Amino acid sequence: MSPEADESVARVREVFDAFGGEWERLRKDAAGRVSFEIHRRFLDEHLTSAPRVLEIGAGPGIFTQYMARRGARLTVTDISPVQLADNQRRLIEAELGGTVEDFRVADVRDLSWWADGSFDLTVAYGGPLSYVFEDAPAALRELFRVTRPGGTVVASVMSALGAYRHFMPGVVDIVMDYGDDANDAVLRTGDLRPVQPAGHVCTMYRSEQIPGLVEQAGGRVIAMSASNWSSLGDIGALAQLEADPARWARFLDNETWACRQPGCLNGGTHLIFATRHHHFNTNDIPPPRPTV
Repeated sequence: MSPEADESVARVREVFDAFGGEWERLRKDAAGRVSFEIHRRFLDEHLTSAPRVLEIGAGPGIFTQYMARRGARLTVTDISPVQLADNQRRLIEAELGGTVEDFRVADVRDLSWWADGSFDLTVAYGGPLSYVFEDAPAALRELFRVTRPGGTVVASVMSALGAYRHFMPGVVDIVMDYGDDANDAVLRTGDLRPVQPAGHVCTMYRSEQIPGLVEQAGGRVIAMSASNWSSLGDIGALAQLEADPARWARFLDNETWACRQPGCLNGGTHLIFATRHHHFNTNDIPPPRPTV
């Protein structure tokens, strides 16, 4: 683990220990609900019958509860003990506590609690790999290590170009406070630390960087999606579609399809990807499910 990343990860832990709105992030508006649906559908393609799942960066547990209801046997982790306690409380309230084999505060860079090949599926939604900065390849190697041969790692990272488009007021703030060169550096490197001396920091990625990150860790990408694309636009129009269940269902199908098109991958706030380690036979990869 690099000292620079260690210091930054400590900042991330402090932010999430103090952050109380994570449960609502994918529920509070139509765009968040679209993001949840895209993540859910992507995850469904890799959930087998009664899988043993390691969830990294689970937060308060919106996907924990979804996988629990799908019959997964879960080990739930987060870098923030506050978020992890919230997850456990919500699971108990939902009468799903028996689906979790273990709750543990854990850093994605060090999963030494678990032996090689302990899990059928490892899920790192919400950007855990974005929060370990220079150590992302080593963290992904740890995810591969604890996932059984032929098992899948499903993860998301923050999207540099999608964030640039969606959070334009923040881009303007960086330009005004730190200058155009600093903004250009963020856009090229994805590293927010030089322009955010306090609070939330992460590394953002472009879609073309994901295969290199995965290969550096010893794997290959088998699927990729943006988290949102058209659904980051006109909120009023989105609400009008959501008011009609039939049209909303059709929109979600189209948005899910669009988010996987090469020209749209960089358009969301996150990049979602599935990967497997090279230590299994690539002929064992099932054919992709048809999309609408």
